[in-house]
Amino acid sequence: MAEQESTPQEAKTQETKGPVSRPPREGREKREGGEGRREGREGRGGGGGGPHRGGEGRRDDRRPGGGDRDRDRFGPPEIELEKLISDSLYLDNQAHGVVSRMRDMDSGTKSQLRRLYNAVRRAYRAAEAERQHEFVMLRARLAYTIARHGLRSLDQIEKLLLQVTRKNDARGYERFKDLFEAIVAYNE
Repeated sequence: MAEQESTPQEAKTQETKGPVSRPPREGREKREGGEGRREGREGRGGGGGGPHRGGEGRRDDRRPGGGDRDRDRFGPPEIELEKLISDSLYLDNQAHGVVSRMRDMDSGTKSQLRRLYNAVRRAYRAAEAERQHEFVMLRARLAYTIARHGLRSLDQIEKLLLQVTRKNDARGYERFKDLFEAIVAYNE
């Protein structure tokens, strides 16, 4: 490839791109020793801090209560199917928890969630002999959607769906549908 000649204007901007001695901005003091942009930023959330760089801790550590590292590493506790079947308030609390994690973690759209919910409703309405198969296929679709769109907050739902299909109980399928309905509703 032939080298392109730069215009006098481009040459001038290339010359000025290194460390330049200029007066400090209004209201700021000049940095000593020519510190780079990333140095001296540990507590600001930009590059520099963090456990992988030897900084002073994680961003979560600044939250009230200090951030629960085990929860971050292993995710939230699993949703218990028996409690979900027997306790409506537990179902409601779990739906709120999933939605709040979605808002914190994921960029999933409402339409993706509604499409999954429609698939749940179709599986639930299937004939009793076909219902387990439909929910097994739904789990595959859910796993694909989670991986494809990075919806890590729905991992709990995938694990619950596995429990539901293993138990193969009409009440479990109904409560799973109810949970998903509540998630869609709270996410609006």
